[in-house]
Amino acid sequence: MFELVIFDCDGVLVDSERLAIKVDAIVLGQLGLNLSEDQIVERFMGLSQKEFQSSIEILLGRPLSETWEAETTPIYMEAYRKDLKPIEGIRQAIDQISVPTCVASSGSHEKMRFTLGLTGLYSLFEGRIFSATEVARGKPEPDLFLHAARSMGVRPQACAVVEDSAHGVAAARAAGMQVFGFAGSVTPPGKLEGPNTTVFEHMSELSKLLGQPWA
Repeated sequence: MFELVIFDCDGVLVDSERLAIKVDAIVLGQLGLNLSEDQIVERFMGLSQKEFQSSIEILLGRPLSETWEAETTPIYMEAYRKDLKPIEGIRQAIDQISVPTCVASSGSHEKMRFTLGLTGLYSLFEGRIFSATEVARGKPEPDLFLHAARSMGVRPQACAVVEDSAHGVAAARAAGMQVFGFAGSVTPPGKLEGPNTTVFEHMSELSKLLGQPWA
């Protein structure tokens, strides 16, 4: 049985990905990158801010301005402040988990304090929140999930990860953890399927799935 359940944040705890993708389309368009929402999900979803910016620079063939992040962050924050909600059923799902839980997200601690605070979820994980800013490599590399497991004193093989992005699922697999791919956000189920992965669409299913023995 699992000894630790690691939650991603965006798209798993808070329904932020739908909002972020719309803002992504706007800010990328301002740079001359006209990508569809599906292309944005495929290329960027699950990446840290650093890797997001690096990917944009590769597409542009030039560096972004030093002020780009500072100029665009308020646009995302305003969208979250206006419309952000917790993922449907997530609080009940957390309440039904009897083993320790934590959060491991590509987002910064500042962002998670904001989004989890807005949705009333921050207190459920306070002191057990890990960010990609703490490790050398973000998702799809395993560093963040391994860091979270080590910090919580749990072997990777005894961890379950709840993720909603292809990059996040790949990171959890690389860490040797069992993955529960949440298809109730924006990533199509087919992009989450693969080894050591159970795909589900409603948070009401999670506690039952976590109760299954892991061979």
